[in-house]
Amino acid sequence: NPEKTAALAARYGATPYRDIDLFLAHRPMDLVAIGSPSGLHAEQALAAVRRGLHVIVEKPLDIRTDRIDELIAAAEAARVRVAVFFQDRLKPAMVELKSALREGRLGAPVLASGRVKWYRPPEYYAQSRWRGTWALDGGGALMNQGIHTVDLLLWLLGPVTRVRAATSTRLHRIEVEDTAVAILEFENGALGVIEAATSIYPGYARRVEVTGTEGTITIEDDRVVRTDLRSLPGQSAAVAVTTTESAASPVVSDAAAHQRIIEDFVRGIQSGTSLACDAREGRKSVSVVQAVYEAARTGTSVVPR
Repeated sequence: NPEKTAALAARYGATPYRDIDLFLAHRPMDLVAIGSPSGLHAEQALAAVRRGLHVIVEKPLDIRTDRIDELIAAAEAARVRVAVFFQDRLKPAMVELKSALREGRLGAPVLASGRVKWYRPPEYYAQSRWRGTWALDGGGALMNQGIHTVDLLLWLLGPVTRVRAATSTRLHRIEVEDTAVAILEFENGALGVIEAATSIYPGYARRVEVTGTEGTITIEDDRVVRTDLRSLPGQSAAVAVTTTESAASPVVSDAAAHQRIIEDFVRGIQSGTSLACDAREGRKSVSVVQAVYEAARTGTSVVPR
């Protein structure tokens, strides 16, 4: 959107570009943040990597794993870092849940669920040239909105070995799904369920719940709302949750988590430390989403590749 770009550049004293090659050639520049339509991510990231630039890419890293593999190989050859905006990994409630699993407070994982029952009005798709298309969105509610939660389940519980799924387009006039349900089988033996939708009026807070042999932790609206552990009988805590902004709008008013992921990326470049979500980590959720779509299309169980 050249009008928005020009206005933003004027506000901050920047130079807007309409040609990506001219933009990537300008110096000084050390890193690039890519927030274009999903189907362009790997192509544009590759262009930056081949110029020796570090790259942080909006989710998903791309809509196809073969393109991601090409990007990973190019980044390793160029000795630059590639990260993904999976900022939820750095939200305090998610970090606490990860610690509970790592330290064994939940015991062996049994069942996990991720619920993304959101709503988007018709104009969200109608006024966009790329949303809701296979070519540039790569899918619908699961690839665009639900992929953050897919990434979290993989980060929390490890690899998925098999998926079964069903998808449907129930509300919107789009090429892709607005409603999806998948069953995940994890390598560690746990099972998982993911629900992702943009068809659920008026939209509800995202819910992530993990149960182990020693108890359950539930997160809604990025807050721990309930903890039930065998080691703390009678200590269950419940917190009231209201519907979040994300549930009904794509607007992000609180960029604190995005700031944390950018800071993590800069630290990683400067010190060579591991990133919160690098390209190899970012590939995993795309692989699972691709498997979900294949499972829904074929009516079979599918192994992510």
